[in-house]
Amino acid sequence: MKKLSILFIGLFILTSCGDKGPTVDELIATGDTEMIAQKKTELLNAKKELENEISSIEQFLDKNSVKKDGALVSIKTINDTLYNHFIELQGSVDTKQNITLMPEMAGVLTHVYVTEGQRVSKGQRLARIDDGGISQNIEQMKVQSQLAKTTYERQERLWNQKIGSEIQYLQAKANYEAQVNAIKSMQQQLAKTIVTAPFSGVIDNVITEQGNTVSPGMTEILRIVNLDNMYIDVEVPETYITSVNEGTDVEVEFPVLGETLKSKVRQTSSYINPSNRSFNIEIPVPNKNGQVKPNLTARLKINDYTSKGAILIPLAVISENQNGDQYVMIATDLQVGDQYDTAVAKRKLVTTGKTTKNMIEITSGLAKGDHIIVEGARSVREEQQVRIKKA
Repeated sequence: MKKLSILFIGLFILTSCGDKGPTVDELIATGDTEMIAQKKTELLNAKKELENEISSIEQFLDKNSVKKDGALVSIKTINDTLYNHFIELQGSVDTKQNITLMPEMAGVLTHVYVTEGQRVSKGQRLARIDDGGISQNIEQMKVQSQLAKTTYERQERLWNQKIGSEIQYLQAKANYEAQVNAIKSMQQQLAKTIVTAPFSGVIDNVITEQGNTVSPGMTEILRIVNLDNMYIDVEVPETYITSVNEGTDVEVEFPVLGETLKSKVRQTSSYINPSNRSFNIEIPVPNKNGQVKPNLTARLKINDYTSKGAILIPLAVISENQNGDQYVMIATDLQVGDQYDTAVAKRKLVTTGKTTKNMIEITSGLAKGDHIIVEGARSVREEQQVRIKKA
């Protein structure tokens, strides 16, 4: 049509120039600017009139062509399906059994019994600190305690025989018990010189070598990690507080490992963070092959909504009228033809639900078996006849 328009305009201009007065070149040769400007105005007016006439012809042809043949569209028959909607978030792996061990008393680190990467059991001896003579003091106290015990037992026998005074018996008893308690206290101090594993795990790092002086609460000796009880802690927007609960299905993907596994929400927080309006959830992560490490990045797909008989259609076919109502075009009165099937396009108001990528859920307005117009949906009108592409 554009080429036809240009041709008509050219012919009109040539005809006009041949019938009326001098040509454009002749006017330019005269140098008369007033006559040249007048000629330009005449030509522009003629061009505008011709373009209007061509536009009217095109509208007529388009309208009558549609009425005769119908717009060419493609349709999709609606079926209900199981629909799972997911929230996609990102988190990192952590473990509650990942700690750095520090000494409970000051002294020289005399022994480190483990190496990096070694598996250890709960209660296993890991390192030892010089006791500063505590063990020798305990041995001396044990000798004194034995003497106090013998004295107490003799006084007890005498007292039972009504021999001696009660005060002597009580003093002997108190002295013996004091010696026993003193030994227990010193043994507790001695136990602090031994660093043991608080849980079963792997020695991740030997931080301080033997021979160095250590201080309680300041010197890091070892890092021990248990990779059996891994989890992901992630923040979820408060809008999902009713749909994400304990037991909600979660798909966990580890991009670095190229692995995906299934899990469930183990715990949900009872507190909403006021700074970002979110709450925390905890998701356990099985670690059968030991490849999952603390701080490993994970992508989460949390199943916050499931519908067993959902109707899903392409998002691109949804339109909106001037009142803000959403609608789709459907094909009705289908007629089978040789080259094309034919139908009548009708508008159907719909209510939409959740969206996943390029598909959207229809909660009302459509039913199983309806034929929605997909390709050409935005170009057809109400009650317009359409031609349907055959698969």
